[in-house]
Amino acid sequence: MACNPEVLRHVPLFSMLDEEETSVLANQVRLKTFAPRQRIYKIGDSSGQAYVVVSGRVRISTVDQDQQEVVVDEPSHGEFFGFASMLEGTAHQTEAVAIDEAVCLEVNRQDISVLLQRKPLAGMDMLHVLGKQFHASQQLVRVRANRHPNDVIEKNATFGERVADAVAGFGGSWTFILLFFIWLAIYMAVDAKLGSKAWDPYPFILLNLFLNMLSAVQAPIILMSQNRQDTKDRLRGELDYDVNRRAAVEIQGLARKLNLLGEKIGDVEDMLREKLAR
Repeated sequence: MACNPEVLRHVPLFSMLDEEETSVLANQVRLKTFAPRQRIYKIGDSSGQAYVVVSGRVRISTVDQDQQEVVVDEPSHGEFFGFASMLEGTAHQTEAVAIDEAVCLEVNRQDISVLLQRKPLAGMDMLHVLGKQFHASQQLVRVRANRHPNDVIEKNATFGERVADAVAGFGGSWTFILLFFIWLAIYMAVDAKLGSKAWDPYPFILLNLFLNMLSAVQAPIILMSQNRQDTKDRLRGELDYDVNRRAAVEIQGLARKLNLLGEKIGDVEDMLREKLAR
């Protein structure tokens, strides 16, 4: 629906416009209300629209290579989103969803052109927000690229999985083996010395039962730890693949630049030959 000029006066981006300029802009922009969790636009949309938040909050997110949703920004009153795609005339690279009931001004390139003619300094405000979103994207790429597989696994590990790792780590050490043999030697020596009064005389049936129970419990715990190690190895392999793929793309880019440079040098040589021939 059409926008009331009074609404624009409460938006920081348009607050410096005079009454005539506000009226002109109000006749061009449109006011839209989005319900909570309503999608404003999705990745790949090419509607050519951008939005300024009048009230409420919006979540701007994208999807990484692991198909996980990553929140890029949460603009609120006076902030805007979707401007980069709108100005470039390209499809949106993010998804916008209303967190609360959000009232937004919908604008297009023509609206921005009129705004910049009326208020040139508004361009600096837009550049500020676009720069902030660019830095947030850079930080996102930096964090995702530098993540360590062990850190990713440990962050999502449950208490039981941590206990399984600790048990498997201790059970597979020389410390456990030596302590276990010492305990067995003491147990059998004490039983043998007590003779007929021993609680577990030879052939140590109670000890055999205890060892069988220990093996029955220890085996699945060690399997749990091995499964977590397999997950770490798989994640490490995926990250290595991503690094190799990025390296291949960069090498191809360098090869293209070298080829272009060689062509330019060849053109310069041809020009020099022509001049020398004259």
